[in-house]
Amino acid sequence: MDTLNSRVEEGKPAIVEVSGVADAAGWAERNRDALHEVVAHHGAVLVRGLGLSDVDGASAVLRTLGVELMAEREAFATRDSHGEGVYSSSKWPPNQPMCMHHELSYALEFPGLMLFACLTAPTEGGATALADSAKVLAELPGDLVERFEREGWLLNRCYNEEIGLSWTEAFGTTDKAEVERYCSANGISFEWISGGGLRTSQRRSAVIAHPGSGERLWFNQIAFLNQWTMATEIREYLVDVYGQENLPFNTSFGEGGEITQDVVEVINKTYDSVTLREPWRAGDLMLVDNLRTAHSREVFDGPREVLVALGRPTSLPA
Repeated sequence: MDTLNSRVEEGKPAIVEVSGVADAAGWAERNRDALHEVVAHHGAVLVRGLGLSDVDGASAVLRTLGVELMAEREAFATRDSHGEGVYSSSKWPPNQPMCMHHELSYALEFPGLMLFACLTAPTEGGATALADSAKVLAELPGDLVERFEREGWLLNRCYNEEIGLSWTEAFGTTDKAEVERYCSANGISFEWISGGGLRTSQRRSAVIAHPGSGERLWFNQIAFLNQWTMATEIREYLVDVYGQENLPFNTSFGEGGEITQDVVEVINKTYDSVTLREPWRAGDLMLVDNLRTAHSREVFDGPREVLVALGRPTSLPA
């Protein structure tokens, strides 16, 4: 195992710089435990200098480091699959940010480890920024945290063929009975609606304890999947055309109370106050503890190709 010296600068994630690596997958295998130790200490690490440049080579590194990769279910945006648990980043308009979130935090099984490989860096912007979820929890207003701890949060989704993902895309099947079995097994209420659509609702915890350390963490997608995080013109158009209950996704308090615009703004501003970022360079690799660290995708110009793998499948005690 090579010695890994991580560098931490204010406003940036931990960075490990390497050079002279001819076999990136071999380097990843030799240094897997050391990289995981850096992630355990800092919550995330960016590895620079591996020279990842093609899908096959980067995928081999991601599979080596991911411990065990999982397939994505209940997706909210399309991805290209590169086989065996490796995907493109979510297809999201470059001029629209993806705000801070924890991947699949609305599912009962989610990745404990996120892995990213940058094959093509954008000319401007497009960072995968990070935020420490324990710090977010500590900075949020106490009364808001208390309500979310007491009630949890609801994710409401409406799948159709016109906006967002269809249910066949999100669940990876055309069999309604299979979708019903999945929903029943995963605490999701469902209703088939006219036109072949599907409406679902699921209640989840907003604050969890890390299964390793027991640390309390803000772990959810309350703000990201709320209507008030959408660009104003997009939200107004969708509400006007489809109505509130038919938005592709929206969130509320666990007992059904509306999450207002000011609540979403408080959450997003709190994320902003603790955000770390380092612009992507082609060839970069990043590992992120998905429970301890939220991630986002900032707006960008130019081409951007980032591969994603969902590692270390995790579920929490009910």
